[in-house]
Amino acid sequence: MGAEMLGPEQAGTDDVVLAWEGEDVIAVRLPQLSESLDHILAAMERRHGMPLSELDRKTKQEAVRMLEARGAFSVRHGVETVAGALGVSRFTVYNYLNRETALSREKAAGNG
Repeated sequence: MGAEMLGPEQAGTDDVVLAWEGEDVIAVRLPQLSESLDHILAAMERRHGMPLSELDRKTKQEAVRMLEARGAFSVRHGVETVAGALGVSRFTVYNYLNRETALSREKAAGNG
């Protein structure tokens, strides 16, 4: 996810300092969520072995579902970033998201 390890003396207010037996031993600097989105998209491309824009529609829909679960769309410009990576419009990303919401509701109604 792009975290950085630092000496505990280098820790800033947003860093996570880890202690062992009462002594600070290392600090972890987590990336901004928007940077994490870029890392997630790059990892997805590596996993699929091709640019995300070359995936078929069904696989793009699955990617959007996974990205939503990981909070990608809570990031400022997340929809635009994902749309660009997938080679689709923002409207298409919203359609994929709405489709998943509708399917989830149908499944919930069928189980009730």
